[in-house]
Amino acid sequence: MLTNVYETNKKDMKPQTELITKRLDGKIAVITGGNSGIGLATAQQFVEEGAYVFIAGRRQNELDKAVKQIGKNVTDVQGDISNLADLDRLYDTVKQQKGRIDILFANAGIAEFAPLGSITESLFDKIFNIHVRGLLFTVQKALPLFQDGGSIILTASVAGSKGIKAFSVYSAAKAAIRSFARSWTVDLKNRKIRVNAISPGLIETPMSAELSEQVKTNLVSTLPVGRMGRPDEIAKAVAFLASDDSSYITGIELFVDGGLAQI
Repeated sequence: MLTNVYETNKKDMKPQTELITKRLDGKIAVITGGNSGIGLATAQQFVEEGAYVFIAGRRQNELDKAVKQIGKNVTDVQGDISNLADLDRLYDTVKQQKGRIDILFANAGIAEFAPLGSITESLFDKIFNIHVRGLLFTVQKALPLFQDGGSIILTASVAGSKGIKAFSVYSAAKAAIRSFARSWTVDLKNRKIRVNAISPGLIETPMSAELSEQVKTNLVSTLPVGRMGRPDEIAKAVAFLASDDSSYITGIELFVDGGLAQI
């Protein structure tokens, strides 16, 4: 008899996929640096979870490939976040097409390294113009379109917490991003906009490809998981911070680093 009841209920059950609500269904998201690496993986994750995504990047050919790879619910806008006119054009596009922003993943960045004694003015300006100045205005210029109760995620790095040879300028810029997350959490609390930082470790991206094999080998040897991370592993964590699953989380730095900064 119990078997018969089970069989009847089993027939009435809907497939599990039909019962799962997409966490980002109907959300409008903006991702800077969305043309490759972590940004592209996150754009794909967001779309899979129901969002419409605007991706921004400097290289149009990479944006074209990214849009094709994502396949649906995506608009690309070419631009450099260190150029404020490009940011204005990005948000004008969002305003015209969708009229609002629910999620911002301020992710654009570059990687250039030099040890103390070899740091040039141009390297310093380039790193800080993108990671600090550009990120600040990426967030500030989004605010008029931002929905109360939305989510902002900033890409920081384990480099902001660890001492790594030749990384001092890059690391200082990433530490500034961590500080932004704390301060903006307070600035935006009346609008119930959550601000969190995510700090990847050593991830298989075009940026990490610029590191020497010796540096990568040395870093991997310190990882408890014993391998580099994948962009999709970061994307899943960003999607969590973007969704209501993290509704009681704000102001944090979430390390997704294989344990690199934890031991």
